[in-house]
Amino acid sequence: MGKVLTDAQITQYREEGFVSPIDILSEQEAGRYLQRFEEAERRYPTLAHSHRRNNVHLSFKCLDELAHHPVILDAVEDLIGAHFSLWATVLFCKEPESPHYVSWHQDATYMGMSHTEFVTPWLALTPSNVATGCMQMIPGSHLHDILEHEDTYAEDNILTRGQKAKGVDETAAVDLLLKPGQMSLHHAKVLHGSRPNTTMQRRVGFAMQSYMPPHVEQVVGKNLWLEVRGINDRQNSQRLHRPEYDADPVAAADREQADANLDDILYRGAAQKRGY
Repeated sequence: MGKVLTDAQITQYREEGFVSPIDILSEQEAGRYLQRFEEAERRYPTLAHSHRRNNVHLSFKCLDELAHHPVILDAVEDLIGAHFSLWATVLFCKEPESPHYVSWHQDATYMGMSHTEFVTPWLALTPSNVATGCMQMIPGSHLHDILEHEDTYAEDNILTRGQKAKGVDETAAVDLLLKPGQMSLHHAKVLHGSRPNTTMQRRVGFAMQSYMPPHVEQVVGKNLWLEVRGINDRQNSQRLHRPEYDADPVAAADREQADANLDDILYRGAAQKRGY
């Protein structure tokens, strides 16, 4: 039995590459975080929008709090141990009746890490279901090699390159249904994607991508990390700063550097670069 996860949930993660749902916040608490985020979004529109969705935790205090939420961190510790750092975060906001989707892919494909044993929590701030375009996972796909991915640059595909894994058996897919305040955890190599939001409600998800133990190092790009829990000594690494308040200039400068580094990593060798 872990701090948060049961033995059965830990086994599911090991065998299937994901576990869901996990209760983190009440629906009322999730609603308050959503309200704080959308208020900050309105006040600082240049800091969070469809083409600037990475590392918003370095700009908005509410997302920084979520990235350090003790229940989330305890669940992560149950899977990868007591020492880990945060690499980046991604806001996945699907607007009402949006055609945007996420193609089948494996996170570790373009992240440029030395190992693939790391975990991503995905926290729902609004309902994430089939109609709103919830995540889908292929159970057990993390136990195999990373598949070949094709860069499609499809207009409605919100991945950086529109990358799509080849040879995916979609009939094996599992829908991850989340209420506001619930999260999923998934492995760096598990195949996953999501469909468009067909409803009149905005779907907001916050991915903490990813928490990594200290033996995982950036081998493509700079080693930039937000220290979270335990001891995380990495050679030639730079520690990022948490924001003290929304649009904190110290953390904002770190975000500029982290976003530029992320672009260099994710678009390495790409035929074109998009705004994502």
